[in-house]
Amino acid sequence: MPRINKTVVLALLTLTSSVFLLFQLYYYRHYLSAKNGSSVSNTRGGLSTEGSVQWQVVKKFLALTSSHGVPVYLVDPVVLGLILEDGLPLKNTENKVCKYLCTSREFTSFAVLENVWTDKGNLLKATEEEGFHWVEIRGKDPRLTGIDDLSGTEIPLHYIFKLKSHAIHLLLFYERSGNFLWHGPLRLRHGMDKKFVPFRKLQFGRFSSAYDRPELHLASLDGLDLLIPKDPAHFLEEASHSKFLECRYKEARAFYQVYPDDTSQDAVDFRMKAKALLHMAAKTLTGLGIKFWLSSGTCLGWYRQCNIIPYSKDVDLGIFIKDYKPDIIPAFQMAGLPLKHKFGKVKDSLELSFQGQDVKLDIFFFYEEKDHVWNGGTQAKTGKKFKYIFPLFTLCWTELLEVKVQVPCETLDYIEANYGKKWEVPVKVWDWKSSPSNVQANGIWPISEWDDVIQVY
Repeated sequence: MPRINKTVVLALLTLTSSVFLLFQLYYYRHYLSAKNGSSVSNTRGGLSTEGSVQWQVVKKFLALTSSHGVPVYLVDPVVLGLILEDGLPLKNTENKVCKYLCTSREFTSFAVLENVWTDKGNLLKATEEEGFHWVEIRGKDPRLTGIDDLSGTEIPLHYIFKLKSHAIHLLLFYERSGNFLWHGPLRLRHGMDKKFVPFRKLQFGRFSSAYDRPELHLASLDGLDLLIPKDPAHFLEEASHSKFLECRYKEARAFYQVYPDDTSQDAVDFRMKAKALLHMAAKTLTGLGIKFWLSSGTCLGWYRQCNIIPYSKDVDLGIFIKDYKPDIIPAFQMAGLPLKHKFGKVKDSLELSFQGQDVKLDIFFFYEEKDHVWNGGTQAKTGKKFKYIFPLFTLCWTELLEVKVQVPCETLDYIEANYGKKWEVPVKVWDWKSSPSNVQANGIWPISEWDDVIQVY
């Protein structure tokens, strides 16, 4: 009898262990895999919309903005990247499979034009009623800041709406006079709850940025209708180099207190003509798809005094030689700017000058080396060549004379290379062959090449 009891007990224990093991396997496959599904396939979806907190929060937020007439549009770089991979029009029409809005991330970023969001209070109240918690990030309005007024009125720049474990980042775009959109920096203010959302993980919108006005397209993502940029590739390209630098009005004001501005009629007339020339040059080069930046004296004027230097008598732009196009000369000629001179050649020291209305446009082409960049100069009478060395730099956006233009992000290094440590002191007598701090002799053009490399009109 004891032997029979032991056998029965052993069999029961074996059966119980087997059942428990099968239950563990079932639990792991059907519960844990569903719970962690977003992390297993966090880029290409496959998760049900009902199982995604991100999708549920986005759905509720879009319903609120739609009911309050606030036309938000998607600017999230991760989601737009996935859309770009699939191409437009999107083929995903199934509501039960989440491909785009189930990426296991803490944020989804949207944007809205501030001037079309006329009643912020009602939407904010409605989000609270639906369980959202929100914070507002404010900053100074640069459109109202100038040399004569440094106070700066504060405006809302970003909103963060949090529900459950997901947050909506709503970025506010403002229209600038240069016919572009601008948003301010996303900075955690003093006293703000750092635990509200993981700000360190929210990189998009961190810095002030400038964008073209996007054309929007109504798309269906994971069963949700929402607006997205019609050209996601262009938007993502913009986002990769969108950083915006404001003019240094405080420093410019201090400069003018030491060196009063020239307000003579000649100076006023020159600046008006320089403004028109800069507008025309920007329009022409942008139309050709060529990136350019403020260089030499024009860059110095922007950085030092937020204006064109009245005694400079020209407008200076820089272009990387890799962006050169043969269409540049005919495009400017069609715009009414005849070629004044052409020095050098595409492979070496190219420089173009166009004649505006009493104001010359100089375009310097920059050649990239491993640890520096340089542009060349040529003396027409002697054929002597000169080289101007600059440290490597990246490009940022800014606004000058109501034009959206680029400048070296490392502006001070760029200016000091050209004008030395005393760049803040005006120098009205300037010899381009000897005055720059970064100039050096670079040989002489062979006489046999002069007809090609020295063209003066």
